[in-house]
Amino acid sequence: MSGPVSARIGFRSTTSVTMVEENLPIHTFTEIPSPEIFSSQIEPKNIPAVFKGCIKHWKAFSKWNPSDGGLIYLQERVGSVVVEAMRSRSAPVFYGDIRGHERVPLQFSTFIEYCLCLLENRDGRRDAFLESQKHSLAVSDTDQALLFGEAPQQFYLAQVPILNFENKEHKQLECLGEDIQTPVPLETKSLASVNLWMNNMKSRSSTHYDPHHNLLCIVSGCKEVTLWPPSATPYLYPLPLYGEASNHSSVTLEEPNLSVYPRAACLNGFSQKVVLHAGDALFIPEGWFHQVDSEALTIAVNFWWRSMTISGMLEHMDAYYLRRILKRLIDKEMNKMLHFPSSSMDKTMTCTTSQPNDAYRDHGEQRISTNCGNGSSNDELRSKVMLQDLEPCASQSLNELISLVHDCLNPSKPTGLEYTDNSSAKENDETNKREEDLCSINDDPVTNLILTLHPLTIQSVFLAMANNFPRTLEALVLHVLTPVGSEILTRKFEEMDQLISGEDQNEFYRIFYGVFDDQSAAMDALLNGKELVARQAFENVLDQYMGINLDGPKPAAK
Repeated sequence: MSGPVSARIGFRSTTSVTMVEENLPIHTFTEIPSPEIFSSQIEPKNIPAVFKGCIKHWKAFSKWNPSDGGLIYLQERVGSVVVEAMRSRSAPVFYGDIRGHERVPLQFSTFIEYCLCLLENRDGRRDAFLESQKHSLAVSDTDQALLFGEAPQQFYLAQVPILNFENKEHKQLECLGEDIQTPVPLETKSLASVNLWMNNMKSRSSTHYDPHHNLLCIVSGCKEVTLWPPSATPYLYPLPLYGEASNHSSVTLEEPNLSVYPRAACLNGFSQKVVLHAGDALFIPEGWFHQVDSEALTIAVNFWWRSMTISGMLEHMDAYYLRRILKRLIDKEMNKMLHFPSSSMDKTMTCTTSQPNDAYRDHGEQRISTNCGNGSSNDELRSKVMLQDLEPCASQSLNELISLVHDCLNPSKPTGLEYTDNSSAKENDETNKREEDLCSINDDPVTNLILTLHPLTIQSVFLAMANNFPRTLEALVLHVLTPVGSEILTRKFEEMDQLISGEDQNEFYRIFYGVFDDQSAAMDALLNGKELVARQAFENVLDQYMGINLDGPKPAAK
């Protein structure tokens, strides 16, 4: 290592990765946008949008209405075609995980008969009515057993294909395609599939996201859709990527178990609700979590198509984009872990009156002046900043920092921060747990002090330490700084670099690293600490966004 520039190799800039959860309001359009407007101004934002009255011109809008003979019309159009119906084991909620439902073959006409029974006695005692009617329904013995088992069943015709452009043989309700049209905003899209959704009773889907853009169109009835942006993923605890329902949340939103899913307490801050009536359509971008509550006998049609982002992503680039995305998520997670503000200049330092222990000074006693200076100049840098030149707050911060370093190295005076050597390798389980603890800012007085300091105050304090207390500075970097302290300190250095000239930067790092007999050891200590924080952030990202816990499976919600 030669000189201050090479000494900083490996410190990444963080100025472009400060993440703030943005407000993403859902807009409602009373005029239907053209395909050009949708593709250029609405779709690229990846924010849901409601289009009022989008499909009122459909033949289906007038012909499928259950309150106006629509069930009979559908029964005549489709007949005895066998479809796959979802039968819930946890009605009225239909969970995406196959453990919560089963798919059963059912004649479409049988499902319509069942819906007709419900419609005829919508305001009466449904269960008693169904019991009296079950033997008069013109359905097969198999369907009788499905519909009238030990208890009245709740079925959902979920994602039954009307058109499927990716699997042309899989379109059970193709005959209904004549009653619908491609909505105007999607006229230029290459659709993947068009599907029917129809429930016999009130129902709720579990919270999930889809890997395609989605336009959900309400033909009859009403749906309430609750939506969360992809950035809310950590609070929804997605199921593991290697599982059968990786796009579903593991949280029961009605009564979340906060002892198992503590981050779910923040979910309401991310959610938005929209109510869709017959004729309305909702654009749900890929990756947006949503939960859908449907009124009884609600009929909907949805259109799926691949986003331009996924369509244009060539397979040989997957690994690169995966690493880029993970890096962004890791940077965002690190900022959360460190409670690091977008600019530490907004934080006001609280001056304290603690004094350094005279026995631990590296030089003889020197009087600390309380005269306010005007900040560092080139001359002050070159003279290494004498104690009497420090501003009062910098002077007091220096005193407190020296005292904390002394206390950390003196086991008889515990401060909540134990001695640790960041430059040594730690591989056993017990030490790994210790590393996790050191990736927290809690109970870390040295790091908390550094965090409160203005970058130019940091400059003055460390120049004064290098000149007057070099061994204390060496102990701080090699033995006292925790991993999170290393990350915070180097971020402060980066902010400082933005405020001083290149000449002053070089002089500062020459003085700072010149304290150490082995500059490589100092650099290793800082980099090792930073990498431990990044590693913990990486593990958090895998757990929060992908449901992968490297320490083993999480306990299931009660």
